This record gives sequence, C-alpha cells and structure tokens, in this order.
Amino acid sequence: MAIYALGEQVPEIDPSAYVHPDAVVIGSVVLGAESSVWPGAVIRGDDGFIFIGERCSIQDGAVLHTTPFHPTTLGNDVTVGHGAVLEGCVVEDKALIGIGSIVLHDARIGREAVVAAGAFVGNRKVVPPLSMARGIPATITPDAVQPGHFDLGVQSYVQRAARYPSFLRRLD
Repeated sequence: MAIYALGEQVPEIDPSAYVHPDAVVIGSVVLGAESSVWPGAVIRGDDGFIFIGERCSIQDGAVLHTTPFHPTTLGNDVTVGHGAVLEGCVVEDKALIGIGSIVLHDARIGREAVVAAGAFVGNRKVVPPLSMARGIPATITPDAVQPGHFDLGVQSYVQRAARYPSFLRRLD
C-alpha cells in the first residue's frame, strides 16, 4: 500500500483498518478502527489534518484533502462514495457522501444526512441531520432520511475490508 510520511507528518492508521494496495495515504491523516480505503482513493493530509473515524468507507477514486485553515473531519460510520471529493469539511456520524459529489470548505454534513450522487455542497453550507442535499448547487430536503438507513451498508464494508487482507491476491 502507498502510505507516506511527509517530513514530520506521519499517518496514524489503526491496525484494524484496511488500506488497499492501490490507495494513497499521505501526511497528517488519522484512520480509525475498521475503516477502509479502496482502490484509487487518495487521502492527502499535506496542508493540514484529516481525521477519519471508525468504520468509515472511503471508496474507489475518492479524494480527501485539507487546507491549512480547514481540517477535513469524518465521524464514525461515514460512507464516502466512489469518486467523491471532500476538502476542509466536517461529515458527522453515519452520513453518506454520494458517488461523484463534492463537499468543500467549512461545509457541515449532519448526522445520517445524505449528499446525493453528483451534488455540490459549497463553502459554509450546512446539511442538517437526516436531510438530503441534491443538485448543483445543492438544495436541502429536510427529514428525507430514516435513522439507521445506511447501517447495513456500513457493516457490509467493515466485513468486506476484514476479508481483503487474507483473500486478495494479484494475478499478473
């Protein structure tokens, strides 16, 4: 796997977390227990700090970055969909960031909220808990998500990540 220190900035990866060999983790990054980082994902904590809680899934091609002024923080049980981009934002527990979406500086995604596929959540935008953000720029639909709606998806990625270290093998 491609895990890099950048000078004194050294990633802290929980031993139970899984980082795919084709993912990249650089610098000031904390990756929590049972979290997973999938192929092509890049987590680059060079300008600032990135914190990823427990049981998070950073899926294929996602990019997490930060700025010197805006850390990127994910709570527990967060799903970041394929090709999503997050920079300098806060994503609270059990939220889902949809495929190809973008969440920028000082945005806050509430507990169990959803950023729909392809949505754009701009600077300082707040998506309240259990709401859905859709479109470009994102509009908010309150109370659009049922509590616990993504629990099975989170658990499926925890189970998948536990299987990969023992069974993934390269064939070329």
